[in-house]
Amino acid sequence: MSLRTIATQPFPDQKPGTSGLRKKVGAFRQPHYLENFVQAIFDSIAAPQGATLVLGGDGRYYNRQAVQIILKMAAANGFGKVMVGRGGILSTPAASCVIRKYKTFGGIILSASHNPGGPDGDFGIKFNSSNGGPATETVTEAIFAKSKTISQYRILDAGDIQIDALGNSMLGEMTVEVIDPVNDYAELMKSLFNFPAIKALLAEGFRIKFDAMHAVNGPYAVEILQRRLGAPADSLMNCVPLEDFGGGHPDPNLTYAHELVEIMYGDNAPDFGAASDGDGDRNMILGKKFFVTPSDSLALLAANATLVPAYSKGLAGVARSMPTSAAVDRVAEALNIPCFETPTGWKFFGNLMDAGKVTLCGEESFGTGSDHVREKDGLWAVLFWLNILAVRRQPVEKIVYEHWEKYGRNVYSRYDYEGLPNDAAQGVMSHLQASFGTLSGASFGKYTIKLCDDFSYTDPVDGSVSSKQGVRIIFSDGSRIIFRLSGTGTEGATLRIYLEAYDADISRHTLDAQVVLAELLKIALDISQLRQRTGREQATVIT
Repeated sequence: MSLRTIATQPFPDQKPGTSGLRKKVGAFRQPHYLENFVQAIFDSIAAPQGATLVLGGDGRYYNRQAVQIILKMAAANGFGKVMVGRGGILSTPAASCVIRKYKTFGGIILSASHNPGGPDGDFGIKFNSSNGGPATETVTEAIFAKSKTISQYRILDAGDIQIDALGNSMLGEMTVEVIDPVNDYAELMKSLFNFPAIKALLAEGFRIKFDAMHAVNGPYAVEILQRRLGAPADSLMNCVPLEDFGGGHPDPNLTYAHELVEIMYGDNAPDFGAASDGDGDRNMILGKKFFVTPSDSLALLAANATLVPAYSKGLAGVARSMPTSAAVDRVAEALNIPCFETPTGWKFFGNLMDAGKVTLCGEESFGTGSDHVREKDGLWAVLFWLNILAVRRQPVEKIVYEHWEKYGRNVYSRYDYEGLPNDAAQGVMSHLQASFGTLSGASFGKYTIKLCDDFSYTDPVDGSVSSKQGVRIIFSDGSRIIFRLSGTGTEGATLRIYLEAYDADISRHTLDAQVVLAELLKIALDISQLRQRTGREQATVIT
């Protein structure tokens, strides 16, 4: 067993996106590719000698191999201990929980989140800081800068270490502690929510269906929903994590979680349905034949937070990403608490939570969370909803309709155009940016444009500025159209259009969102020239 220094050359494409570096598995399996990026992390974070690191991932293809490489590199780079989830498994929120609970220097999470897995699928890696949250842009930029100049990396010449049984072993002078990937997270959830009330609800015959989509949250759901809360085994589906997610796309939305959707919209549907994604940080909430948009879910959690033990004393504030609907803004105004609008990316929420400015936060891309960790948290959101249902004893749709009656409805939808040619997608954005002068003040039917800009954010905690975060078209009545290029894909470009219209008229609250938003969609397609510039007639996913 000896330390080796390996000569290497930079790869030009290792710039982290919204949440780490994501590429096809084939890219990561290139000689030196993963090693280069890991060494760039270690060279950039200035961990003290003997520091402790957390390591784990969502179990997708190449996860186990990557864990072994990173363990050997951590040992060669002076870490004193690595806490690794058994089998290399840790959901993203669980990793954040472990980092915070044991006060480690940080952690490396192996995941491409909601992207497909398998030999031809995606893989990803990111560094989370000591607060448990994704590295700041300053850190990720330093990692990228290092990746462009790297000439060598350090790795221990050793055999693979056993990671399938709990306990400690040595790798050179470094301790490898294999930990239960579920227990610390499950205990945290027990401390936040009223488990006896939820257990009583389920014991009375309230029926749920949770779809883990063959992803990492399967074992977490079995432990918490089945073993601790007493949900019948058949309440859970697809709970065995698979390297290729069973050939599915582990994104909990109406398109990719179609198996669950068919159950919830079918005859004899359960009372409550939910799904989570590849690494366990996203969620979808359903009632009987009823879909709760992530934007509405965030607003409803904020409005009902005092029903949950952890938030019974109220919220310090709330935050949402810019493309997320303003539904939570209305709740914040009623509660007289601050509401922050940030760029997409959980690191922006982390700064606000660390400063004590917000308690709850969320993104329209099926991510919701609170200050219990520094990541979005899919199963936490499911338990939050079950806690509310256990107290209010009303159907999901009744709770939503009552919320709209009180606050009005922010009718909302997102159109994803996936796999576009990069130049075509960028051409749409450039065309929009060049049109600001002519669009401002223009009228389209009943809609008049009040403001159009490229969203920029100044962080109220550290003063950092993030620009070009998405094009906003804001109308005089508060309706919005947002255009944004996603930072989570690995193939081509994903262009997203977000539509939002506020409606306080109760008689219209049962209308389908697509009917209400049809005119806004036409305006969006016309002013962006999306169809002409991309050749794409229909969105890939509509939520």
